[in-house]
Amino acid sequence: MALTLTPGALTVASAYPDPPFDIIEGGASSGFDIELMRAICAQLGLVLQPVRYSGADFNGIFDGLATGSYDAVISGTTITPERSAIALFSQPYLEFNQGVAVNRRATPSVASLDDLRGLTAGIQSGNTSDFVAKRLLAQGTIADIRYYPYHGIATALDDLEAGRIGLVIKLFPVISWLVKSRPQLAVALEVPTREKLGIAFAKENQPLCEAVDRALAGLRENGEFARLQARWFARDVSS
Repeated sequence: MALTLTPGALTVASAYPDPPFDIIEGGASSGFDIELMRAICAQLGLVLQPVRYSGADFNGIFDGLATGSYDAVISGTTITPERSAIALFSQPYLEFNQGVAVNRRATPSVASLDDLRGLTAGIQSGNTSDFVAKRLLAQGTIADIRYYPYHGIATALDDLEAGRIGLVIKLFPVISWLVKSRPQLAVALEVPTREKLGIAFAKENQPLCEAVDRALAGLRENGEFARLQARWFARDVSS
């Protein structure tokens, strides 16, 4: 039985933009996740076929695994119990915290969660940052949550610059990348969520998941994984 939907190819869905994991450069897919999948495909003798997920809620990306629209999902994807109930996941390949971006001109003194009191958080629908925001809201640390479609991260950052919201929470390397071109914004702190990232597959495709795990192990052994880390991440990351 073929491991992939199209013999000789691995069709992989990602949500763009999600730098440094998934980006479009000159009309072509790039980023750490995409280069990692190309390296995995080389190990498996497959050709990578990246596809773009454009749904408003990130969690909808997993539906395409069940319907046979693609073989795998990689998009800086946190492994959660809810997601593991509907998809298989590879062994974790990276681990990160959530980052909190603020407007340094409007709120220059933010240095801890307590400094976020009275502010509204901008969150992408289906993002694991929502767990953090809901907890902060329940604790009275933030005043409200404003949701944006997953592809609306630029609008959320525009609103942060304009003072319409007070913070944006997103996986630390992603939000750090996104604010680089916005000097008014900065990542003020990390929330220690220690989220493990994995590659998702259809529940019934254990053979493909196991093959990818073996390929990942091979890339760690030959140093290619470390080379990709060094290229796409500005500081050391956990494995």
